[in-house]
Amino acid sequence: MKGHGTGGGSEPIVYIDHSRIREDSIDELKAGIQRLVDFIDAREPQLIMYGFHIDEDAASMTVVAVHPNSASLERHMEVGGAEFRKLAHLVTLTAIECYGRPSNRALQQMRQKAEALGDGGAVVFIERFAGFTHPQSEA
Repeated sequence: MKGHGTGGGSEPIVYIDHSRIREDSIDELKAGIQRLVDFIDAREPQLIMYGFHIDEDAASMTVVAVHPNSASLERHMEVGGAEFRKLAHLVTLTAIECYGRPSNRALQQMRQKAEALGDGGAVVFIERFAGFTHPQSEA
């Protein structure tokens, strides 16, 4: 857990989670995902990107979210928590990856999500070694 800081940074955070889809639940899951996406879209305009990627053949799902900063990730976990749990019976969360510098609070929220929805899989975060971030245009 080297170097995660206490307050989180103002750099973007890329959040990725991986889940196994439970047998015979794909249709119910897709409907639930659409409701969740609509719910989050209406309440979190700060999110840069939020996407669900389903591989039906592998019975797996990957969620990718790009947040402008750690505060956005914290807000997402607060706003979406009850909604995420509505899908818990359809998937088993196997891992969460976080790229950037999440706050201690965001790390705790991710661990709680992994415990509530998962199989004890890892929460891993990796700080950026090198690179840059271009500000979003207002176009």
